[in-house]
Amino acid sequence: MEHQLSFEAELIDRIDWLIRLRWLAVAGVVLAVGLLALWFPTTLALGPLLGTTAIIGIYNLLFLCYLRTLRSGSQSVARLRRATSFAYVQIALDLVALAALIHFAGGVENLLAFFLVFHVIIASILLPRGSSYLVAALAVLLYESVIALEYTGLLPHYHLPMLRQELYQNLLYLFTASAVMMFMLFLVAYLATSIASRLRERDRELWESNQTCQIRSQELQDLNEQLRRIDGERTRFMVLVTHELRAPISTIYSALELALGGYAPPEKTREVLARAQNRATDLLDLIRDLLDLTKVREETDEQAQVVPIQMADVLREVVDFVRVEAEGKGLTLEVEIKPDLAPVRALPEQMKLVWTNLLSNAIKYSKSGGKIQVSLDQDARRVIGSVRDTGIGIPAEDLPRIFDEFYRAGNARDVTPHGTGIGLAVVRRIVDNWEGDIWAESKVGQGSTFTFVLPRADAGERA
Repeated sequence: MEHQLSFEAELIDRIDWLIRLRWLAVAGVVLAVGLLALWFPTTLALGPLLGTTAIIGIYNLLFLCYLRTLRSGSQSVARLRRATSFAYVQIALDLVALAALIHFAGGVENLLAFFLVFHVIIASILLPRGSSYLVAALAVLLYESVIALEYTGLLPHYHLPMLRQELYQNLLYLFTASAVMMFMLFLVAYLATSIASRLRERDRELWESNQTCQIRSQELQDLNEQLRRIDGERTRFMVLVTHELRAPISTIYSALELALGGYAPPEKTREVLARAQNRATDLLDLIRDLLDLTKVREETDEQAQVVPIQMADVLREVVDFVRVEAEGKGLTLEVEIKPDLAPVRALPEQMKLVWTNLLSNAIKYSKSGGKIQVSLDQDARRVIGSVRDTGIGIPAEDLPRIFDEFYRAGNARDVTPHGTGIGLAVVRRIVDNWEGDIWAESKVGQGSTFTFVLPRADAGERA
């Protein structure tokens, strides 16, 4: 389609060139008639020649007006058809006008007939393949008609004064002239069509190559942009990791320096080492979360070849693991799993990370006596998991960023100053990897609800 529209624009430009060429032809005929009028003022049909030339000028002016209308239209296949038909009409009228000029300028005795060749060539340039043969046939028909009508006397013959004998009555000459003209026109049609076809094929190949280059160029630009984005994320990630690692390492180093350098009193040494141990634990938690985040970022063949799993089995395993911690903090843990849940396509270890992070956060930020409600449900296309707590809640201004790496709400820092801020980022990355979605709803002091959805493994079969 795009190539057709490109050919349409090119065809309209060539039609414009044909119209301008016709103005030169009109000027040339007028000049030639003027010169012949000086040399042979009484023997040529000057009036009919000038009249035919005037008609050519008039319809060329009409063609120019129509071309402007054609240019103003939008590109379409319909406009291409109109432009092609317009080219056919112009060439046909030119052939008729040229036949009239040949007749009034001496008929078969005039070499003006060889100008028919130009229209065959023009047809091979402007019109679809094979059209030049039709134009050649029309040219031969008109030329033969002029010869036949003059020979039979149905049309008057205008004899050229420079010739001693009237050749239009010589049958041998007429047969030879007709045969030569027919052979020449069809030979030119064949050669012009062959050349034009090769040029159009080359033009099509160049156009396709150009389109391919543009597509490749756009792909390279997209890849370039993606690389820049990845590089920016990597740089940002490294800066954040460096920042998060610096604080616990500095604390551990200071504590060890105090203990080993003898700067801390003996009764305080154990306390200083305990502080270093706590920060080392925080550091190990951070490293573990970073490893989890890095692992879920990587796309592996394992993800492509995964088999469907039952989310209920994963949830029960995680709940059994965290229930002791919840009960030890005086929290009520309620679990509701709808029966006959559809499987989902995911890795069991990653789903454990999702449930573990959500439940650990709910336990961490809920006060004794609170309640945590876990539910697993489904609809026609998705499996829906939810964790609701009665904890400290999340301020409205922090909700849009809680899934960002290393981001923690201000009230969360008050409860546990040394959290990593990576857990929810890991959860979001896992859910995104499996074409799911996750969101949070919360009110400060009333608790939070985290909900995530994953496509059912049988959604395609049900559809």
